[in-house]
Amino acid sequence: MADETGLDDRLAELAAEGRRFAVPPAAEQIRARGDRRRRRKRAAQVSGGALLAVAVAVGGLWLVVPGPEAAPAATKPTSSRSASPFVPPAPAPGEEYASEIGYVYDATVLKDAVQVTVEQVRAERGTAVPTGVVHTLTLSSELPVEVEQVAGGKAGDMRLGELVDRLSGEPRWLFALDYDGEGRVQSLREASWLTVE
Repeated sequence: MADETGLDDRLAELAAEGRRFAVPPAAEQIRARGDRRRRRKRAAQVSGGALLAVAVAVGGLWLVVPGPEAAPAATKPTSSRSASPFVPPAPAPGEEYASEIGYVYDATVLKDAVQVTVEQVRAERGTAVPTGVVHTLTLSSELPVEVEQVAGGKAGDMRLGELVDRLSGEPRWLFALDYDGEGRVQSLREASWLTVE
């Protein structure tokens, strides 16, 4: 009989323990977790801002200090002789890509690549305003491009090689160029949300 009572007590303890762990976390715990997330996010943003400032300073020094000229990689931007120096945008901390908005034009085919000229713009109240920065890029002809107006108003995906004839003339089409953390263009997106000044 004593064994049965001990077993009943043990089963009651296990049931109580299971209920304790099944109870949802208190509102205070949830708020505390959210506060910790916000603090970590703010700390990451602050450290990212400092890192960006250092990267800009080092990049500026790199542009000023003369060194041996290396041939650019296939997807790395090259500066135009008559234009301002170009530094590819760097993704913000926690982001995969950074974007540059500009007119993409003067496209020419180079074997399995396409060379384009980019005239950088900035968005001011939904309007594209030129910045004066012009540079050339040599990109893969297989680079994905999201289009709408370039394709006659039909939204869809194309490859850069398919758009050479439409991008071969003067500046007409605005695109957002997505750069990865190494300064390579990963895709183009038509910037149909901007109006031309």
